[in-house]
Amino acid sequence: MSKKTRKGATATPRPPEARAMLADRIEAFVKPRAVLLALILIAAGSVRIAATYNVFNHTFDEPVHIACGLQWLDQGISVCGEHPPLTRIMVAVGPYLAGARTNPQNDLTLEGVTTLYAGNQYEKRLALSRSGNLPFFWLAAWMTFLWGRKILGALGAVFALLIFTMIPTVLAHSGLSTTDIGVTACFAAAAYAAVRFAEEPALPTGLWLGVALGLMILSKFSSLAYYPVAAAFALAIWIHTARPSWKDLQGIFMQRLPWLAAASISSFFVIWAGYRFSFGRAAGLSFRVPFAGLYSGIKAVAGHNNQGHLSYLLGELRMDGWWGFFPILLGVKLPLAMLGLLFVGLWRRPARGAGEWPFYLAIAVPAAILAVAMSARINIGLRHILPAFPFLAVIAAGGILWLVRHGSERRWAFWTWAIALLWLCTSSIAAHPDYLAYFNVIGGDEPERIVVDSDLDWGQDIQRLGKRLQELNASFVTFTPTITSSLVAHGFPPHENSDVDNPAPGWNAVQLSEWKLYRMGLQMQEPNTKVWPDVIKPVERVGKSILLYYIPPQAPAR
Repeated sequence: MSKKTRKGATATPRPPEARAMLADRIEAFVKPRAVLLALILIAAGSVRIAATYNVFNHTFDEPVHIACGLQWLDQGISVCGEHPPLTRIMVAVGPYLAGARTNPQNDLTLEGVTTLYAGNQYEKRLALSRSGNLPFFWLAAWMTFLWGRKILGALGAVFALLIFTMIPTVLAHSGLSTTDIGVTACFAAAAYAAVRFAEEPALPTGLWLGVALGLMILSKFSSLAYYPVAAAFALAIWIHTARPSWKDLQGIFMQRLPWLAAASISSFFVIWAGYRFSFGRAAGLSFRVPFAGLYSGIKAVAGHNNQGHLSYLLGELRMDGWWGFFPILLGVKLPLAMLGLLFVGLWRRPARGAGEWPFYLAIAVPAAILAVAMSARINIGLRHILPAFPFLAVIAAGGILWLVRHGSERRWAFWTWAIALLWLCTSSIAAHPDYLAYFNVIGGDEPERIVVDSDLDWGQDIQRLGKRLQELNASFVTFTPTITSSLVAHGFPPHENSDVDNPAPGWNAVQLSEWKLYRMGLQMQEPNTKVWPDVIKPVERVGKSILLYYIPPQAPAR
């Protein structure tokens, strides 16, 4: 062939047969190695999570969880506010084994902070505490794989797990001493156990269902709202598709009734063990009952929801939330590639294979969780619907699977799945270590215009600010932190709280949550109060959540 011919030649499109052969080779390679690939993905995610432990200081909620977990381990106290004990015990085990003990204070946050800073072991104790959530990440990831395998087969399971371990929000909350990845893991396990029990009713599946339900309830009380609604959604779809008679339904229920009793008994003892086999008086009862703390915790959560919580969305503050809060956050905080794959998965649902569970199960669960969350009055973070994420990953994997299997018929499908996965992995890796503050391109360069709090600024960048002030040789700074912390321990120079009306001469630092939530709250109470970060441009952004200003000393304050 001549040089001219080579230059003028056009690329020959890959024939459909070749694309089909490539798809078959992918499936043939993955299927026998699915478990090994799953373990590799979980290990890679674990490394990425652990690498964030000492980048960030403690966030707003972590000290309380650590303090309550230590109280359970050290003093046998099993009742501690709005959360059950399981996840709190896990994040306290590491510090406890390293010698940390409770430091009784009037305030649980102060108790947790005191424990972290004691003995000049802050970074070590914080890392040990955060590592207590890794087993929950492993369980959540493994359940994503199992759900994917049951619904989509081995190839779909690997795709689902890959997607799950690439979601920045999942990585963020797996690396903090909080409750959200714990309930995500236990919820997915309890849902899986329920379907297995429905499929094969027997004593073993009944007992496992009870254990899984008990652990789920001990992880976070929101599961008590999500789980029954998800079960109702799935059951309603099954009845609609299978159309059993009333007599058939009765027979199905009676066949499973003895094993449901076994599940109830095992769940009862798991929950009671979580509350240290305690007896106490619950609200409204004149006699002592097992795990009375469970009832007081549920009552506290219900009271919190009735009262509402100060929340910020798109420049507006409310106490009772917005119905669109969680859909909007899904749109700006999930990677765009995943959003596209979710659309494909819902649009072109993959065909059900022999022995596989119906795809509607993966749709029913997040739909139920969204329905419950959208009706709640507490809108303080996407983390509150984290239990939906394993199932969203399965739906997105269904989209990939459809693209892979139809690539031979549609050339655009053949390339779309590969580009989407590459885009997903690239954007996730590029977000390291700021998974908590991750927004896709829709969020823009100033995501604080959309949302703050645990989706952007949970107090995690104070340690970074201290290091930056040292680099700048700052001799003084005005700064009002939104979390209880020792600024001196993080390298701060002499400092004082910020003035709401005016910046001080010299260095000023402002957290995005402090600006958008608390200063705007003051502005709502006093309409004439000026919020100066609205009109002065910062010198730089420290991390993703703190704005740093410099006001020349000779300049008049504005």
